[in-house]
Amino acid sequence: MAAGGRASGRPAKKKGPAKGTGGQRRRSLEGKGATPPAEMRHWYKEKARAERIAREERGGGRRPGAARPQRRSEDSPEYIGGRNPVLEALQAGVPCNALYVAQRIDNDDRVRDSIKIAAERGIALLEATRDKLDRLTEGGVHQGIVLQIPAYDYAHPSELVEIAHEAAEAPLIVALDSVTDPRNLGAIARSATAFGAHGLLVPSRRSAGVTGGAWKTSAGTLATLRVARAANLTAALREYRDAGLFVVGLDGTGSTELADVDLLGEPLVIVVGSEGKGLSRLVREQCDVLTRIPMRAAAESLNAGVAAGVALYEVARHRRP
Repeated sequence: MAAGGRASGRPAKKKGPAKGTGGQRRRSLEGKGATPPAEMRHWYKEKARAERIAREERGGGRRPGAARPQRRSEDSPEYIGGRNPVLEALQAGVPCNALYVAQRIDNDDRVRDSIKIAAERGIALLEATRDKLDRLTEGGVHQGIVLQIPAYDYAHPSELVEIAHEAAEAPLIVALDSVTDPRNLGAIARSATAFGAHGLLVPSRRSAGVTGGAWKTSAGTLATLRVARAANLTAALREYRDAGLFVVGLDGTGSTELADVDLLGEPLVIVVGSEGKGLSRLVREQCDVLTRIPMRAAAESLNAGVAAGVALYEVARHRRP
């Protein structure tokens, strides 16, 4: 043969594609699925806890990205968080239902004193996780201790006048118009207590109420100062005027300076508006006098709590024997 070899007598085998794995390794190529979310990873809780503790030590506020809290029912309890506010509330005799303390909390004098006062008053002591304390305070800073207080029992507007009459004093009431920040309400309550007011009046709608934030800012003074709520603030002011009280509205455009108002020694209602909008038109119409607090032009307005404090001091100065 020309090729010099010996023929086998069988036709040559046609070369085909190489033999594959036959799917035996397919499972190893499929991967492990989608990456799990952070909260499902083993290190997430410890990291979140460390960040929370660091934020509380810095005195930070609500957690970044925390959901907007749902509106509470009027008869739902409120919560005060933080070692100083909780201790001050307990020392002031604020009515409360339970004291929540975090597991493995680093005790200091404030925590020990709070637990001691709660035990002496028969207040329930409950151990809670930090996650639960976060939920109770809606993401606010609690430093591992939270006080539960019952929903506030508002007075009727006429009760504030009765309180003054029982004390044989000329009534002094502070009404809030469109003040929506509970911290302002708490600050005004603190000034009202310091300067002898007989109570606060707030509208039932579009206004701050006696919440945990108000209790916290008031430093316990809301335990002794009554707060009344009116379905219609304008109607309540009209009833006060019919009862012989004068209504003085704090307004930056008022024509009379506060020190020159000659009604400060009379039965009085001081109306404080919001820092941005001031007094509403209907409330302005119920005022006997619109007065302003003199200030330098660099400051266009005062915070509602500060304005109320200045006005109450001026009233107390006029009434001083």
